[in-house]
Amino acid sequence: MEHSEQPSMSGNHFDNSDPVFGQQVQRLHQLTVYGRWLFVACLWLTIAPISLWNLQSEIALWRQYFTWVAVRYGLVYHPLATIGLAFCIATTASVLIWQSRNILVGLPEPEKQRLEKQVFRIRQQGKSHPLWKWVCQPQREIKH
Repeated sequence: MEHSEQPSMSGNHFDNSDPVFGQQVQRLHQLTVYGRWLFVACLWLTIAPISLWNLQSEIALWRQYFTWVAVRYGLVYHPLATIGLAFCIATTASVLIWQSRNILVGLPEPEKQRLEKQVFRIRQQGKSHPLWKWVCQPQREIKH
């Protein structure tokens, strides 16, 4: 690895004037976003169907006589299904809020520093790091 690829560290701060380093931090952030949404999708594809299956008889009752009291008692008497659905909903909401904050306000400084440190560690380890290919490997140009 060339020395010019390494960001210099002074104390706890990186010399992020290197545009390649900034792109790599951005790629790592993008991977973090994809990873969180992949986790949410896995929850909705595994836990949510099991929880809904456990509420099958209650859902049939709700379809015939829908009242909020029936929903409340159905959820109270099926605590595991309720916890499973609540976990799916809460995780989805937290990722939505996290990503919205990042889009509207920008990344908080501690999170930027964490990403920069992680990119630095990925660069130090080189090709043996599992994320090197997605973060540090030069992008191939598309020939027209």
